[in-house]
Amino acid sequence: MYAASSSVSAPPRPQRPAVPAGSGPYLDPKPANRLRRPAVPVAGQPLSGRIDLSGPQGTQLRMAVASVHRICPEFHPVQVLRRSGRSVLIVGTTGRTTAVAKCLLDHSPVWKERFRHEIAVYRTFVRHRPQDVRVPRLVAADPENCTLVIERMPGRAAALARHPVEAPPRADVRAAVGAVTRLNDWRPPAGLFEAPLDYASRISRYHELGMFTDRDLGDLRQLLRGPGSAGGRGAVREFCHGDALLSNMLLSPAGPVLVDWEHAGWYLPGYDLATLWAVLGDAPAERRRISQLATRKGPAARDAFLVNLMLVLTREIRTYETAVQRTMREAPPVSGATGGPSTGEQQRLLLRRLHDDCAMARRAVRAAVGTR
Repeated sequence: MYAASSSVSAPPRPQRPAVPAGSGPYLDPKPANRLRRPAVPVAGQPLSGRIDLSGPQGTQLRMAVASVHRICPEFHPVQVLRRSGRSVLIVGTTGRTTAVAKCLLDHSPVWKERFRHEIAVYRTFVRHRPQDVRVPRLVAADPENCTLVIERMPGRAAALARHPVEAPPRADVRAAVGAVTRLNDWRPPAGLFEAPLDYASRISRYHELGMFTDRDLGDLRQLLRGPGSAGGRGAVREFCHGDALLSNMLLSPAGPVLVDWEHAGWYLPGYDLATLWAVLGDAPAERRRISQLATRKGPAARDAFLVNLMLVLTREIRTYETAVQRTMREAPPVSGATGGPSTGEQQRLLLRRLHDDCAMARRAVRAAVGTR
């Protein structure tokens, strides 16, 4: 792994205890101090409130609502569920049912392609739904204007953040892992979905960016080729959500619901499990269980999981390095009002943990190459 620049370096942390022998390549980070768990919003609660359509943001919302009405005239907006610079989620009603409208705000080619991919996935689910996995029902969609309306599923978010501050309850993690595993075991008819990730190109790209060393490049390529390898010709692929974060799952008594399908498709085995592993830095026991699930089918499954893990962790490092640099430009590094770490400090600590995790995955890759 390349050395982080000074602009994203984190303050020294206490030395971690040595990893016990036999614990394998999927090592456990030291649990952080427990913080009070924030309240998690629950879907399915009675709707109330109003949408503020004043000001520049109101103009943007009015345009979004108008695009929804073009494909679903009966949609009555009630609340803004989530908003970012890329998209907005609006909760409303369609007749006697509750629905969620998702509208793209950033119409750059990359995001338009992903949004249209998500619409295509929901349209496919109309006739071919995953077995034993709950997904929202499609109400209406407009790929041209990047507008999507789906039913609002009851449940609470398994996590509010991409990387939870503390370990989620074990029951929540196991419910999420179970849903992902069932999804990965689903075998849809051939030709319905694409392979969103070109592994060889992504590995080469990270190497060109200096995020993979020459040895990383050689090791990962070796795991991807050869008889019975993870990525050789005829290698087994599995259907994955592609962004199996806890924040993309709703938990309810009827079972987990997976949302945000913009990255769904065929991946090497273990991609969704690698994503969950990467965001569960404060849940070592669950990480061990995920590793066991991902590698239970033999060396080829192990190699695929390790390749996925290296790619996922490196992507997260890129994301949070950019976030740290942006935060440092926009705000001074001061502590929060309660004396806790500032946003920038939290991002730096997370980035430090991701570098540690990537180093562990790298050692695992080298150990796997050594067994060939």
